[in-house]
Amino acid sequence: MTETTTGADSRTPEMLMASGLFAALRRDLITDAFAYRPLPPMRTDGPVVRRLPARLREETTRLPHLAVGLVAIVVVLLALAPANGGLLPPAGNLVVGLIAAAPVMMTLVRPIGAFWAAIAMTAALSVMQPGGAMGLWSPSSFVAQLTVLVVVAMRVGPRVAGWMWLVTCGTGVVLTVFLGRGELADVFPMAMTSALALLVVSVRYIRVAAEEEVTAQQVVTAVERDRRTLLEERTTIARELHDVVAHHMSVVAIQAEAAPYRVLNPPPELVTAFATIRENAVSALTELRRVLGVVRSADYEAPDAPQPTLAELDGLLANVREAGLRVEKTVTGTVRELPQGVELSAYRIVQEALSNTLRHAPGAAAVVEVSYVLSGLGVRVVNDAPTGDIRPVPGAGHGITGIRERVAMLEGEMTAGKTEAGGYEVAVFIPVRRSAEDAA
Repeated sequence: MTETTTGADSRTPEMLMASGLFAALRRDLITDAFAYRPLPPMRTDGPVVRRLPARLREETTRLPHLAVGLVAIVVVLLALAPANGGLLPPAGNLVVGLIAAAPVMMTLVRPIGAFWAAIAMTAALSVMQPGGAMGLWSPSSFVAQLTVLVVVAMRVGPRVAGWMWLVTCGTGVVLTVFLGRGELADVFPMAMTSALALLVVSVRYIRVAAEEEVTAQQVVTAVERDRRTLLEERTTIARELHDVVAHHMSVVAIQAEAAPYRVLNPPPELVTAFATIRENAVSALTELRRVLGVVRSADYEAPDAPQPTLAELDGLLANVREAGLRVEKTVTGTVRELPQGVELSAYRIVQEALSNTLRHAPGAAAVVEVSYVLSGLGVRVVNDAPTGDIRPVPGAGHGITGIRERVAMLEGEMTAGKTEAGGYEVAVFIPVRRSAEDAA
């Protein structure tokens, strides 16, 4: 019994490999070979160029184009050199130089097309040079061919460089055998010189590509880290606000349920009103837990104690003093009770700012300023420059991100940065709407 496979590829592995190689060759050197691909300007962020004056730095962007143009001029001059005078008349040597220089200039706009033009140039000049006295490549055509290979390889990568080397060597062998221009040994200098040059260019290309990939990955990692930090801070804020709001809504529900029993013979309208208040509070609490509960981790437990406020700020300062930080507190304005969300955020801001001082400015002193004004609350934490031999603990800047998120949530303003004395300052203003009692 024999099996037949309809539609299956019956070619041998060798044929498949050869087909794949020809497909790669066609894709790299034939498809869109003469597409317009102008040479981009040189980057100005290199270790040497970026130290130049601004105007001179702008001029350096065209250095690659200038270098290619200078090589083209050298190719023409080589064709006009006295050593070539016995082969062709001066006008003929000029034509040879211009033909050899044309592919070099093409590398500026059509790199793959420039390579095929160089191959055509090699074939044309091998016919134009009488008697083959100079072999397959004259000095001008040799420099032109080598320049085209190097410039194109720098632009398109190692794989195409390998194909170009094979095609160049193959062309040399074919022209030598079928046209009788020189000997096979004449192909050896081009093969060895171009192989060495393309190897150096390919190694540099791979290294630059690897560095760019690492830089791109670092940028992506930094963005993802910042995004993750932002989400973590928002999650923490949402948890804390959930606990604060849930506490107040629970108190409202309990007070609404107990209020009718505090009045002797309450009217039915009052009982109904308090029942409605309780139902709305319970409903709001349920919705709040349903919506904000998704930010809690599986093992998260709400704290038993109330969330901290500015009233516990002295305890926080005592703790950081025990950790070795010299810190003083200054309070200005009339101290008053603020919304618990504002109190909690202000406490966390001071806590994070002092933690940053402990980590990044060992040995420094800090000052905490709390200002109560009619329109809101101001918090300022500033520390001196680090002193002593203790090395700062590296960090990713998560603390500042958390502070910024809290301030943005409360529609406040924040500034953070280094001071002239070498320390660091975090200044925050949180607006607070005045209640009807305060306004009266």
